[in-house]
Amino acid sequence: MSHLPYGPLMIDIAGTALTDVDRQRLRHPLVGGIILFSRNFASRAQLTALTAEIHALREPRLLIAVDHEGGRVQRFRDGFTRLPPMRALGQLYDSDPQAALAAARAVGFVLAAELRACGVDYSFTPVLDLDYGPSRVIGDRAFHRDPAVVVALAGALGEGLKQGGMGTCGKHYPGHGYVIPDSHVELPIDDRPLAAMTEDLQPYRQLPLDAVMAAHVIYECFDCNTAVFSNKWISYLRNDIKFDGVVFTDDLSMAGAGVVGDMLARVQTAWAAGCDMLLVCNSPESVALVLDNWQPESDPSRSERIARLLPAEPCAYPDPHVYREALGAVQAITPV
Repeated sequence: MSHLPYGPLMIDIAGTALTDVDRQRLRHPLVGGIILFSRNFASRAQLTALTAEIHALREPRLLIAVDHEGGRVQRFRDGFTRLPPMRALGQLYDSDPQAALAAARAVGFVLAAELRACGVDYSFTPVLDLDYGPSRVIGDRAFHRDPAVVVALAGALGEGLKQGGMGTCGKHYPGHGYVIPDSHVELPIDDRPLAAMTEDLQPYRQLPLDAVMAAHVIYECFDCNTAVFSNKWISYLRNDIKFDGVVFTDDLSMAGAGVVGDMLARVQTAWAAGCDMLLVCNSPESVALVLDNWQPESDPSRSERIARLLPAEPCAYPDPHVYREALGAVQAITPV
């Protein structure tokens, strides 16, 4: 695995600066990226210094990602624009579709531009889950119940992300909106037949996504494993939906991932299922376990897919006029 530019693990760190252990782990050939959380952020200046140090650790540089969707899932706040929950865009679409599409583009641009200016490469967005109503974890993170509206708004948001220098990540494949439990703390089971999931899959069929994040949900119609651990679901994505981007796991430390055993078993199963990049977060001892014991066979095609997500430059600064205009549009629809 050591000769590949991008290893399959995405790990995290505990604080706002790198420790010697962090540097050692981030240089490990199995690691290809890092995900940042709110605990890693103190200010824009601190974040920019942290990302610069991470990018300087190795060549090619690591992929730096974050969950920065808007609404309640926005890791960096002080000095960043407050982004609306995606449901706000869906509600606007119901009354004024063109205004909603313009607002979605503006949200995508501001989201990407502000992160890229601080050296963050990638955000795990947009959420493509349908708003069925009772989900404990999705809720107002979803654009809409209607898949056609989700496709339109997520597509516009993706155009804004691209304009701001960032790729897209559709989540949570094949659809997390129908189940009620939160996979962070329990294992949701979706008991619908595959034919009933046609609407959930529509955004994945119709949008030009750079990556998808698979869900910690069991879909009984298809497999007894969660999508993250299911070769059937990943094969369906590749062969039926014809998706050629990166497949991320959701965080393998989540309770919904415990179905296959310890962290070593989780990364081995997700890798065997066909996931390209495996997130091991909030569990430093699990990172040590995997780095010390996992020896996957190298797969250049997976490494190359990850490489495509990395922007050409470590930092990028938006056109001030375009940014100001987009900022106004975002602030006009963000709930106070």
